Amino acid sequence: MLIRLATLNDIPLIMEIIAGLIPEMIASGNLQWDSAYPNTGVFTDDIAAGHLWVAEIDGLITGVTAITTNQEAEYAQVGWDITELAIVTHRLAVSPNYRGLGIAAALLTQAELEAARRGIKTLRIDTNTHNKATQKLFPKLGYVFAGEIGLNFRPGLRFYCYEKRLD
Repeated sequence: MLIRLATLNDIPLIMEIIAGLIPEMIASGNLQWDSAYPNTGVFTDDIAAGHLWVAEIDGLITGVTAITTNQEAEYAQVGWDITELAIVTHRLAVSPNYRGLGIAAALLTQAELEAARRGIKTLRIDTNTHNKATQKLFPKLGYVFAGEIGLNFRPGLRFYCYEKRLD
C-alpha cells in the first residue's frame, strides 16, 4: 500500500469512492455525507492546500483523507483549546471494495507522521454519531473520546470528537 499526496488527476476516482459510500452510509442512518458534500470542489481545495492524501493499492486509489490543521469552532464545545495547533483529519473514506485491509488505519498513521514532521503533539478527528466503524477504529488507534457536538455547516447532525496526544 502506498500513501501519497493526491493530485487533481485523482479526483474522479476519489469521487467514485464517495459515490459508492454514500448509499451505504444513508442506509445505515449515517447522513454525514450526501450528494452535496463532500464534492469535487472540496477535494480540489484540499489538493491545492496540500492536505489531501490517498491510499493506493496496485495503482488503484482505495482510500482518501484530508490531513489539516483546520479545527471547527464547535470543537470548543468538548473543552478543546482550538487555538492549540493540532492535526485534524477530515473526510476519511475507504472504498467498499477494499475494507478490512487497514487502509483507514494507514491514512490515520499518515496523520501521525505529519504531526511528528511538524512537531505537533495533538491529533483530532470527528465522526457522525451513526458511524459505528470509525467509533470502533479510533480508540483502537489510541484516540480518546472527548464528547459530542453539532456542526453549523451540517445542521441537524451530531458528531463524536476524538483526540490523540503524541506526548
